[in-house]
Amino acid sequence: MPRYFVTLIVAVALFMETMDSTVIATSLPAIAADLGEDPIALKLALTSYLLSLAVFIPISGWMADRFGARTVFRAAIVVFTVGSAACGFAQGLPDFIGFRILQGMGGAMMVPVGRLVILRSIPKAELISALAWLTVPALMGPVLGPPLGGFITTVFEWRWIFWINIPIGLLGFVLATRYIENFREETVPPLDIKGFFLSGIGLTGIAFGFTTIGQGLFPPAVVAGLMAVGVTSVFLYIRHARKVPNPLLDLDLLKIDTFYASVVGGFLFRLGIGASPFLLPLFFQLGFGMTALQSGLLTFATAIGAIAMKTTAAPILRRLGFKRILVWNALLSAAFIAATALFTSVTPSAVILAVLLVGGFFKSLQFTAINSIAYADIHEKAMSRATSFASVAQQLSMSAGVATGALVLEVERMGRDSHQVLASDFPAAFLLVGALAASSALVFMRLPKDAGSSLSRRAHAVGEPSETVGQI
Repeated sequence: MPRYFVTLIVAVALFMETMDSTVIATSLPAIAADLGEDPIALKLALTSYLLSLAVFIPISGWMADRFGARTVFRAAIVVFTVGSAACGFAQGLPDFIGFRILQGMGGAMMVPVGRLVILRSIPKAELISALAWLTVPALMGPVLGPPLGGFITTVFEWRWIFWINIPIGLLGFVLATRYIENFREETVPPLDIKGFFLSGIGLTGIAFGFTTIGQGLFPPAVVAGLMAVGVTSVFLYIRHARKVPNPLLDLDLLKIDTFYASVVGGFLFRLGIGASPFLLPLFFQLGFGMTALQSGLLTFATAIGAIAMKTTAAPILRRLGFKRILVWNALLSAAFIAATALFTSVTPSAVILAVLLVGGFFKSLQFTAINSIAYADIHEKAMSRATSFASVAQQLSMSAGVATGALVLEVERMGRDSHQVLASDFPAAFLLVGALAASSALVFMRLPKDAGSSLSRRAHAVGEPSETVGQI
């Protein structure tokens, strides 16, 4: 079996997840109209899914070590697929959010456990290429998602965008059963139950409280209470994690420079990236009056640029080094996010496509660098904890990005007689999230010059033996 075949199997799961999110983003206005909700209120459907990921991802590494990677991976595909099918039958916002949370529970196990299998199977010198190629089939989700979502929503109805996950889930289940090894640890420490509840309550309180600011869904006192409970629980978790031998989220991993940069710098960068899939379809449809299909045909350009980069990511990183790419490419990618604020209803489609295409190229390069360097200096015994920690930060940052973009739109339309979202409401949101993404460069500047050198083939030129990911 080719070495990267397992990578492609994991990519089936990632394809299903990424296509799901981009299809939904394009169809939000239509879903909101059918359910009788404010389009911006539908951000709860996005953030509830991402929040579910952040809450349940921490136990994914422990579950894989305890029950086996293949067992957990297959179960996750089933849960995700069932949740997706249920979303297609939703009759209102509450049950729609509930089914999205169920999807998130499946996604929380699906992608991190798949990534863990790859990290334990691929030699470290080939990790950059493996992680880059992992996302190529998965990036077909964003490519197909916007136009497919627009087509289904325009020609049929939005519910079919969830039911298309069913055959993909079945394929992933069959391939996982046949080809993925059931990796598991012989000795697994007890599950940190107290840490699970503290981290779950903390992340939920902060993210959900932040998401509901200005929505009028709850009284201001309730929103403030949610955030207060969240902050308190996070503080209590930090104290707890410093006292127990095997915390759910191992904060000691942040003492590793490369992991710290990937988590903290990646969090800031993804704030900007996470807002874009939410803001762009609304900008084009509510601001410029485009149909869902027209919007999708424009936004898919970002994913095309991302795919074009994947074949060149490894050579670029090996030639220029991680630190240089992470610092300068963060600023360049942020500039393309901010440039979206200049779009108007008379901007030629060719210009919009060019900006999104080139921006997608540089943003994808940044993701490859951030995802790869996280595991450059992680020991094999800490690999499952590292994948869980990094995945939590990634999903929480994407959720925060959606909430930040939506909050700016809420502020922009405050005080107006009409509660309608206008095109003039969006530039401030794009400028803010672009600035947040640019701020990640300050974190990456702290990296040593040779950061990530263990991932480069150049190390072997001086006679060092090839290492697998776990042999650090």
